[in-house]
Amino acid sequence: MTPHTRIHLIRHGQVAGYDQPRYNGQTDVALTDLGVEQYHRLRERLADSPISACYTSDLTRCVIGAQIICEQFGIEPVRRSELRELNIGVWEGLTWQEIQSNWPEEWQARLADLVNYRVPQGENLLDVQTRVMPVVREIVERHKGQEVLVVGHGGVNRVVLLNAIGAPLAGMFNIEQNYGCYNIIDYYGDGRATVKLLNSQE
Repeated sequence: MTPHTRIHLIRHGQVAGYDQPRYNGQTDVALTDLGVEQYHRLRERLADSPISACYTSDLTRCVIGAQIICEQFGIEPVRRSELRELNIGVWEGLTWQEIQSNWPEEWQARLADLVNYRVPQGENLLDVQTRVMPVVREIVERHKGQEVLVVGHGGVNRVVLLNAIGAPLAGMFNIEQNYGCYNIIDYYGDGRATVKLLNSQE
């Protein structure tokens, strides 16, 4: 059996304002009570996994969960700003409705080209890929043959998952990442990756 590195990739729990679709981006938003509860469920689910390290976005909604889950392993989560969500620029904190009302042409331009379009003062998907994937490769290289927890965001996780299956970034929304979901990716020494679990929720 080829030795592999297993990434347990989760999305942060439910956040305040979840009931209205909006772009939080890199804004630090609070978890709801359910969001915290989702982390406790993941803690139980992962209790028997031999996790030896944890890396997390440095935004609070991820750090809190990383700490909840990793306490049982005696691991201190490593915060990496590169794992932050897509910077959505001047749209940060706005609901989709507000954006469509105030930025109708820009909204349509982004829908027409998710990969390349940058919201003013923000990032596009290529920028996120350039920021996130070197960190994922670094984690895999550093923890060969081990199991590692990574706590990320909806957009970031999709970029990682699309990369693992060799799919283009344009397929961003062909993958779902619900709040508090759980994914497993196995990375092999020859560069192959296999997604073993996707968007799983208890």
